[in-house]
Amino acid sequence: MKPSSSQKKLKTLSIHPRGFSLRAQSIEPPPIAWLMEQKLKRPNLISLAAGFTDPETLPVEETGRIVHAWTHHKSRAREILQYGTGSGREHLRILTAQRIADLDQMPSTGKTHDPSKVLITHGSQQFLYLVTEALCDPGDIVLIESPTYFVYLSILKYFGVQSRSIPLQPDGMDIQHLEEQLEALKKSGQIKRLKMIYLVSYFQNPTSRNTSLAKKKAMMDLARRYESAAGHPIYLLEDAAYRELSFGPTPPAPSMLSLPGASKRVIYSGTYSKPFATGIRVGFGISPSPLHQTLCHLKGNQDFGTAEFLQAILEKALSSGMYDRHLEVIRKGYAKKSDRMCRMIQRHFPASVSWHPPEGGLYVWARLPQPNQTGPQSALFKASLKANVLYVPGCYAFGDDVLGPERQEALRLSFGNANLKMIDEGIRRLGEVIQSIMERTP
Repeated sequence: MKPSSSQKKLKTLSIHPRGFSLRAQSIEPPPIAWLMEQKLKRPNLISLAAGFTDPETLPVEETGRIVHAWTHHKSRAREILQYGTGSGREHLRILTAQRIADLDQMPSTGKTHDPSKVLITHGSQQFLYLVTEALCDPGDIVLIESPTYFVYLSILKYFGVQSRSIPLQPDGMDIQHLEEQLEALKKSGQIKRLKMIYLVSYFQNPTSRNTSLAKKKAMMDLARRYESAAGHPIYLLEDAAYRELSFGPTPPAPSMLSLPGASKRVIYSGTYSKPFATGIRVGFGISPSPLHQTLCHLKGNQDFGTAEFLQAILEKALSSGMYDRHLEVIRKGYAKKSDRMCRMIQRHFPASVSWHPPEGGLYVWARLPQPNQTGPQSALFKASLKANVLYVPGCYAFGDDVLGPERQEALRLSFGNANLKMIDEGIRRLGEVIQSIMERTP
């Protein structure tokens, strides 16, 4: 995949040939930066690309009341305008541990997750970065879903980590392929460089698929089985950023934290940004004790702790029940948008384009028949820009070891930020472009 001229320009501007570290000299701008730039340059562009949340449902008035309550008394205001602990506010960590336990259906057992292993971060992105920094050296290996969250691919590349792709099935990773990959690494001796298996387990970005509990158990068993050959724990990094954005009444499967042996090898990443407000950059993670301490030390070197003011807003929203009330509003809103996008796709896309309705999250993943391509240099992408509609090329979501046609056939559409009118018009435009390109493709 060749970068566009705009991407090359961004890369050139961000790198100085002398004096910078090797990492800084090799860093590339994330694809999402270029996609967002196009929206700024083109006021009439309908962006179905960036995974922004719905601006109309942001909790403006509710947040205002929380801020007023915190700042009404000087002593309380001073508390949240001061530095806090590096791992996060104690009450927020307790609320977070209990919330995940509730989602994991643990209250009936009388158990909860350990608040002392919770780390509050500036968004879940910081937690993913810290975990990779703590565990991986250049040349190490992380197994990933194919396709996967493309921003995490950028983090792996930044740290010089090799990604090995495991095909994604409707209910999660292909377990047989995962076992074959682990066995191959063992035979080659590279198993010692394997540090993690990474999965986006709920309403996956980009495909909106869920990982079943059976698949999670199988992944845990395989990690445990191959640890002796690795000589260290093979961690399972479960990215649950979209977990609470379910459209249906039935909750998704419990997390890996609920499984036996989780305390030794499961790393859980979550966020309050997407379910509440993306401008409130508060994420969290739960990790095994030795790793948790290392993550706290690394974070302390970065920022002395996540902003107390932002944590306090989330703390009050959770404890008052306002967070859950707001969550119900946005779930219904996203379900409506998802249904609208799916109906428009059914109406305007050629029948040969494959896709499936999401049950939660923010995305629809579509695949064109061969030999049509969707990449940034493709005729389809260029024609879409000309028609003032933008999508995320599917190639960004695949590791470098995926070289087949599947890398170039897919695209990701987001209904999170666009309103219903924009969804209608954007899908209509894109459908016309796809139809026109496919008619010209031999």
